[in-house]
Amino acid sequence: MSGKEITEITVGNAIDGKLGLSDLRMDPAALAHQAVLADEGGNPQLAENFLRAAELASIDDEQVMALYEALRPYRSTAADLEEVRASLLAKAAPRCAALVEQAAVAYARRGLLR
Repeated sequence: MSGKEITEITVGNAIDGKLGLSDLRMDPAALAHQAVLADEGGNPQLAENFLRAAELASIDDEQVMALYEALRPYRSTAADLEEVRASLLAKAAPRCAALVEQAAVAYARRGLLR
């Protein structure tokens, strides 16, 4: 996604500091293609994971880390998770938003909300 040629993506260049995170970021279209292959291969759960990953690939790294933090047990209230869900919907990440909604229900049921 950074514009570097595939031949430039090497361990040596990573060690030398010639690669940044944008050089290593997965392309959402490649992840969506992997989802198709997983689904065709009879693995719909893996396909769904790839589709969620495709959504996350377009979101800022800090926001992704905030999402992970919010989903840790006892870190968020129901209102916090609803805010995260709404934010994901606004960023065109409906699959990730649905996962957060499912987590909120499960956390409430199991007493894992803050």
